[in-house]
Amino acid sequence: MKRKKRIQWYSVILLAFGLTACQVKRPDTVIPDAKMENVLYDFHIAKAMGEEVPYSDSYKRVLYIESVYRKHGITQADFDTSMVWYARHPDALTKVYEKVNQRLKAERDGINHLIALRDNKPKESLPGDSIDVWIGRHIYHLTGTPLDNKLAFTLPSDTNFKDRDTLRWTVRFRFLSGTPDSLHAPLMAMQILYAKDTLNEMLKVKRSGTETISLFADTLGEIKEIRGFIYYPAQKSAQSILADRISLMRYHATDTLFNVDKESLKIDDKEIKKDMVPGKPVELKKQDEKKDSIRRPEMRPRPRLRQTTEK
Repeated sequence: MKRKKRIQWYSVILLAFGLTACQVKRPDTVIPDAKMENVLYDFHIAKAMGEEVPYSDSYKRVLYIESVYRKHGITQADFDTSMVWYARHPDALTKVYEKVNQRLKAERDGINHLIALRDNKPKESLPGDSIDVWIGRHIYHLTGTPLDNKLAFTLPSDTNFKDRDTLRWTVRFRFLSGTPDSLHAPLMAMQILYAKDTLNEMLKVKRSGTETISLFADTLGEIKEIRGFIYYPAQKSAQSILADRISLMRYHATDTLFNVDKESLKIDDKEIKKDMVPGKPVELKKQDEKKDSIRRPEMRPRPRLRQTTEK
């Protein structure tokens, strides 16, 4: 009986050693899975951006890739060594790339949605006098690096936009590691394209808090498109900001514009000259006298009071 139990224990120990031997031993120089996922995500975005750069600016492709290394605190040698190890262990690489592809697909779907809104306009904003028409995320983390220094949007108008709408873009900024100087302060800007002209406004964000840009026009006609961006210049030291609580409110005008006929305000010179005689003042017509007496009650004759005697 004891021999049988001893054999069972030996079997358990051998199985444990076997499982331990099957586990992949990762060197300390290899980037962990979670960090490698973030690195590869930014790496592929940087490569895609580099492919759009013209040949005369091809040096920027290298800068895009280097900005990824700086962002994650690694070197090109660290990245290359890790990729060699992952290539030798395809199971680990597959798991990492599955998550990277999911994130890239979600990003691509969001971009395609914005393009569809701009070109085909498959969706319309909600009707109403005061509606939030913001279509992007409501929180962004900006670090000032080339891949992570800008938030931009383009919003086409639809049938629920009116000619005299007010657009108010509101963002709350939170500086996470000190306030930048005025030269490196984030820029917030919005532009509205009308049928007749364009309105712009830009401001610098110098401290944490909520900033708002409002644009409105009475006589520029139909709204064609709304654009905006937040640009965070490169910083001397590592500083990051959060932009959250983002909204883009659209307000319909509640008053009415009266179009005055300018021709009706013009005075006929012939009518004036006809009543004018040299050396004689122009007399008011009877109808004008009547109106004047109504407007000036002090010029009316006062009624006389009757005196009565008591008997």
